[in-house]
Amino acid sequence: MAHLTKNSAKLIARIRRLQGQLDAVARSLENEAPCGDVLQLVASVRGAVNGLTIELIEEHVRNHVVDPEHEGDPEKAKGAADLIAVVRTYLK
Repeated sequence: MAHLTKNSAKLIARIRRLQGQLDAVARSLENEAPCGDVLQLVASVRGAVNGLTIELIEEHVRNHVVDPEHEGDPEKAKGAADLIAVVRTYLK
């Protein structure tokens, strides 16, 4: 996925933030934090993973399926844009 190398620093930074969030979950479990606190941390991790997933899927669609901004066929461009929008909505 050569197109990811352009954004690799950004993606790696996201992964490192995720690692930090997962470490916080582990620490809260080790310290026997209240359930609500642990669940809030887990929800944050889920949101971060979904954000990363959205970014990767969108890049995949734009680079390997159809880039709606550069597609000459309006129907295909709309289909790709709709797909990206649905994935963003679904994973939010």
